[in-house]
Amino acid sequence: MPRLRAFCYESKIIPRYLKRMPEVDEALKRVFLFGASTRLTGQALQPLLGETLSAQTISRIARSLDSEVARYHARSLPDTYVYLFLDGIMLKVKTGTGARKKAVLVAYGITREGKRELIDFMVTKSENVHTWEGFLLNLSRRGLVGTMLQLIVTDGHQGLMNAVDLTYPGIARQRCWAHKLRNVTNYLRKKDSDACIKEAREIYNAQNRREAVQAYYRWRKKWRSISSGAVGCIEKDLEELLAFYACAQGLYKKLRTTNVIERAFREVRRRTRPMSCFNNTPSIERIVYAVLNHLNDQWGKRPLKEFTQKG
Repeated sequence: MPRLRAFCYESKIIPRYLKRMPEVDEALKRVFLFGASTRLTGQALQPLLGETLSAQTISRIARSLDSEVARYHARSLPDTYVYLFLDGIMLKVKTGTGARKKAVLVAYGITREGKRELIDFMVTKSENVHTWEGFLLNLSRRGLVGTMLQLIVTDGHQGLMNAVDLTYPGIARQRCWAHKLRNVTNYLRKKDSDACIKEAREIYNAQNRREAVQAYYRWRKKWRSISSGAVGCIEKDLEELLAFYACAQGLYKKLRTTNVIERAFREVRRRTRPMSCFNNTPSIERIVYAVLNHLNDQWGKRPLKEFTQKG
């Protein structure tokens, strides 16, 4: 931009008071959101821009996402989800007394047409019954009242399970087998762990619920004298561990764990790894929103055929 004091100059390319075209800022934001740190983003486009932008400039550009995040959290939700997966991830944020962990609560839904969507998320101090209840009540208030819901899949977090019972009473709940088997190993000696877990997998690999119950009794008969704690760990939640057998057989593998939402968490961790620690809660919101929104855009083009239900 020329510096002229004698008379007024107005560029037809770059609007007044701007140093860069809006498209340049958008490109910088995309590079940052796709994985580069604020420092590396400015360096990456230095050959094109002719200058290296500071990390503070990139952060300022990224803050333009705040309005998109607000709209995402406030939008109305369709009550068309048949399966709902709930889980949380922990991320670090800077505070006046050092780095502290914050919980990001996430809801993932699948519709009758096989459309999958990361419905919403909430950044909170911790993962407990009050935060989960607040998150789920917000989803319900915005439209997800659960008319179509057939199954809610969760891990074993007691606060989450209590919140589900309060918000969506009467909806069948599936306990995640991956989380459960990790808990079972806590009761086993190292030399017994592999064999016990391998045989326990026969329970959820059965063709139907009746065969699964039979597999459980065989497993219990063998392992009860070796580790009563491991057997009790599965026994107390057996009904919820077998809830997925009430659904179509082709969906068993997808519905017996929270793996579908864990894959989204891997993308969040991959993106946040270069940052190690966030400056504040809004910075967490921007990055998590960007990752989830990107996944939703990809998934919108590819519905899950095995979840498609006619009629």
